[in-house]
Amino acid sequence: MAADPDASSPILTFNRAEKSYGDDGDVIAVGGVDCTIAARSFVALVGASGSGKSTLLKMVNTLVEPSAGRVLFGGEDVTALNQSHLRRRVGYVFQGIGLFPHITVRENIAIGPRLAGERLQPSRIEELLTLVELEPEMAGRMPDELSGGQRQRVGVARALAGDPEMLLMDEPFGALDPITRDALGEKVRELHNRLGLTTVMVTHDMAEALLLADRVLVMDGGFLVADETPASLLAGGGGEIAQGLVAVPRQQAERLAAMEAAGANHGNTAP
Repeated sequence: MAADPDASSPILTFNRAEKSYGDDGDVIAVGGVDCTIAARSFVALVGASGSGKSTLLKMVNTLVEPSAGRVLFGGEDVTALNQSHLRRRVGYVFQGIGLFPHITVRENIAIGPRLAGERLQPSRIEELLTLVELEPEMAGRMPDELSGGQRQRVGVARALAGDPEMLLMDEPFGALDPITRDALGEKVRELHNRLGLTTVMVTHDMAEALLLADRVLVMDGGFLVADETPASLLAGGGGEIAQGLVAVPRQQAERLAAMEAAGANHGNTAP
């Protein structure tokens, strides 16, 4: 079970966090983000490809270090924390699953604690597999024996193995079929609630963000351009860029509704 932080206080703070590349720092990936995230919230980070959302996420567990500004986790600069302890407190689900192909499911789940000098008991691995709705006997299988959805569930179990306070997810469902993606999204939201986690999920899918998150941050060109609840976005808030992203699922829903209505009318007029 995750720690029980005060849900009224920020667990994560971006303090003018920047990341630039190039000899002169002239390629801006993230351009000075100021934002706080409360404990136990579920936040979706949305934007077009290249908007800086994955770079910002990776600053949290120091896979990317800021060029300027700071990222604070629990009030402490992440770059000053013991890195193995930080990565126990912050679980990470990779884009494209990221399981090690030549070791078993059991070994994949246990690798984080093992690198920190700890050993997960078989009962804990069984518990984690059950938590993500996989059979315990899958612990001995190799990743290539699993479906894409099963592999990503193992990825979630691995991220939870250190009993983290925060779960970071970088496009976690992008390679999955729509049915599996929807089911796994619902499972992650259920685990977020059950375990008292703080979750930050990068996604390019605004419908997914609206359905799963309590709060949606929209990035564009390395900058945070909107910070809204799903209800506010659906009501037209957030500005032009955010509404451009909301327009896609809204138009899809409208077209489906029109097709359904046309089908019903056709059925009513059939001889």
